[in-house]
Amino acid sequence: MESSGTDAELLERLASGDQQAMAVVFDRHAPAVTRYAWAIAPSRMDVEEIVQDTFLTAWRKAAEIVIAETSLLPWLLVTCRNFGMNAVRRAARDRADLFDDDAYRADALREHQDAEMAREDLRWVLDEIERLEPIDRQVCELCLVDGLTYAEAAEQLGLSVGAVKQRVSRSRARLKKAVTLDEV
Repeated sequence: MESSGTDAELLERLASGDQQAMAVVFDRHAPAVTRYAWAIAPSRMDVEEIVQDTFLTAWRKAAEIVIAETSLLPWLLVTCRNFGMNAVRRAARDRADLFDDDAYRADALREHQDAEMAREDLRWVLDEIERLEPIDRQVCELCLVDGLTYAEAAEQLGLSVGAVKQRVSRSRARLKKAVTLDEV
């Protein structure tokens, strides 16, 4: 393997498809490019991929590369940095996607559990309302479940507003007592 020649000469040979020139460029600059990749890459696998992509890009774009002064190393390091930053962004996006999926699943599970608890509480409250006297049950269903005002419930049931208020108050006290006894 020929180790002589400037980077500019090797670059001309690369542009013409000279594989031996690529081997020389790799041997000459791979240690520096690899050290640089280690400094920015998120993982060892990424280091290897970044170095390979850097030299593959040099091989493919050899005819387009313009080097400053006599060394190809600055071009290789800039290319390495670009691939490294892409790997960092990809790793961050993957972590964010993983976190978002986990957070979404946890939120969905929590919402499902909350909904189940709310349904169970609602069933329990409806069961307690079912145990009330028929007129008290109607008042509770209209005012507490359906959301009618006391005046609307009174009109619908043919009672006075005061009677509805009293029945709602008495039913709430009974439900509160049942809840308190259930918690103990």
